[in-house]
Amino acid sequence: MASLVAAAREPGYPAEIALVLSNQLGAAGLDLARNAGIPALAIDHRRFRGDRAAHEAAIDNALREAGAEIVCLAGYMRLLTPFLVSAWQGRMLNIHPSLLPSFPGLHTHAQALAAGVKVHGCTVHLVTDQMDEGPILAQAAVPVLDGDTEESLAERVLAQEHIIYPSALALFASGATPLAPPKFREIHRRLPKGPDLP
Repeated sequence: MASLVAAAREPGYPAEIALVLSNQLGAAGLDLARNAGIPALAIDHRRFRGDRAAHEAAIDNALREAGAEIVCLAGYMRLLTPFLVSAWQGRMLNIHPSLLPSFPGLHTHAQALAAGVKVHGCTVHLVTDQMDEGPILAQAAVPVLDGDTEESLAERVLAQEHIIYPSALALFASGATPLAPPKFREIHRRLPKGPDLP
């Protein structure tokens, strides 16, 4: 999230952060956003007493009230229901710490080490009803080194996540990828071409 906030401050970046939202009241990203002058909101899932539909309806309402057009998941550790996924279908991005389709789900670095792969990495993809199976927007690879631990491998992967997530969002928001919604592609066609726009 911090890397997206930093990227959005750069001149010419084709997206701005309308809202930072968490289901955790104490999420560090909320303070980071507020300190950067970005609206931030926590919608605590525990307040809804297991009513996932009501919780996601509150999230959806907050996103729409903020004027959001794209949702970027970053460290959001709850599985989404079909309601929220379909409400933002084609406009919800996620970053996953593996080279999908390999190692979906949790503990990806441990999975990679156990499998003995020589290359690991991260993936930005569109969110669909199937966990970690949406269309891929960007990937970055890192070598798996002799003696790597989960922590050392995670550190190198995270460094790449901070690079490719802002880049993938920029391409998506500027309509420079066929996976962007038609509205964004139409905006891209009208934008003047320059060194920072493909």
